[in-house]
Amino acid sequence: QVQLVESGGGLVQAGGSLRLSCAASGRTLSRYTMGWFRQAPGKEREFVAGIAWIGTSADYADSVKGRFTISRDNAKNTVYLQMNSLKPEDTAVYYCAAHPSPLLLTTTTAYTAWGQGTQVTVSS
Repeated sequence: QVQLVESGGGLVQAGGSLRLSCAASGRTLSRYTMGWFRQAPGKEREFVAGIAWIGTSADYADSVKGRFTISRDNAKNTVYLQMNSLKPEDTAVYYCAAHPSPLLLTTTTAYTAWGQGTQVTVSS
C-alpha cells in the first residue's frame, strides 16, 4: 500500500499562491492515478484535480479551472498542486489520494489511499 504525506499548506491572502506537495512512499506512483480533494468545514469532501498515471492527462473541478495546476514527478514520487489566484472559498483541508488504475476518476470512493491532509486558509 502506498503512503501519502501532504505539505505546503498555510495561510495566504486572497489573490496569493501556494504549492502543495504530496510525497509517496511504499510504492512507486507511476502506477497510480493521483487526485487532490478538499473538505471545508461542514461540507463534503470534493474533487479538485486529478492526473492520470500515463502522460499528462488532467481534470479539474470547474471552480479551480484556470487557477490550479496538478503535476507529477514520478522520479521523485511526488505530486504537486499549484494554486494561484486563491480565493477565500478555497479555504479547506486539502487531501492527496491515489488509486491503482489508469482511469482518471473524480469520486472519493474510487481512491484507495489518502494522506492526512494539509490546511489551506485564504484570508480576504
